[in-house]
Formats: sequence, structure tokens, C-alpha cells
Amino acid sequence: TRMVEYQRNGDLISTDNERLDVGFIHELLSKTAYWAQGRPLETVQRSSEGSLCFGIYEGVPQVGFARVVTDRATFAWLCDLFVVETQRGQGLGKWLVACIVAHPDLETLRIFLLATRDAHELYRRYGGFQEIPAPERLMARRRV
Repeated sequence: TRMVEYQRNGDLISTDNERLDVGFIHELLSKTAYWAQGRPLETVQRSSEGSLCFGIYEGVPQVGFARVVTDRATFAWLCDLFVVETQRGQGLGKWLVACIVAHPDLETLRIFLLATRDAHELYRRYGGFQEIPAPERLMARRRV
């Protein structure tokens, strides 16, 4: 697994899992993310360990996160992306999406999926994502 870092205006995006503040990530996901309300700390830890994670750092503190579940060859699922509310409006989310799709292990994937309630335009514009052409082919098994 190659570790990649991107720098811009004193901000850093890194795929180094050692840098991740799992407590911070858990706090935001379990308390403020509509898709992860109540997610246990152990689940955040295990999911981070098994994924390609991107942390955004402004100086030392972590201010954002995204997780990609992938085989790094053919498929990926982008999930758990957030930027803390106090840092929004600075283009960090746009930069994060652009860095994710440019990652050397992800840029040639055949299928790169995500789900969003309200950020379609962000992902379309900065990641090249579009609606699934044949959604009737996809199936899911869901546990609530």
C-alpha cells in the first residue's frame, strides 16, 4: 500500500492511517453525519483499517476525512467523506474529491461508486461522477 500526500496552502491530505484521529472521525460520523448516526467506535476503527483513508490536516489537527473501500484494481466505493463545519467554504471538499480520484491506485478503476443525499454537483464537477447508467442492475443487501 503506497502512502500518498498532497499539499496546498499549508493544508495536507494524506493516506497515512497512522495520522488519523479515529476518535475525532468517530465523533463526527456518529453524531453529525446523516448516514452514520450512532456508528460505534469499533466499527469506525475496523472500517478505517480495511480501507484507503484520506485525512485532511490543517497544521496538526485533522479537519476532514474520506474512506475508499477498494481492491485498488477494478472497483471502489467512496464513503464517509466530511469536512468539519468550521472549515467549510474553503474548497477543502472539492480538493479532497479531486485528490481521491487522482490517487495512483484509483485513477484507472473500472467502477467507482458513491452515494450522496445532496452533494451530487460536487462529485460530478470535481470527481467526474455521474448517475449510474443502469441502476436496475445494482442490488444491495442492507441491515439497519
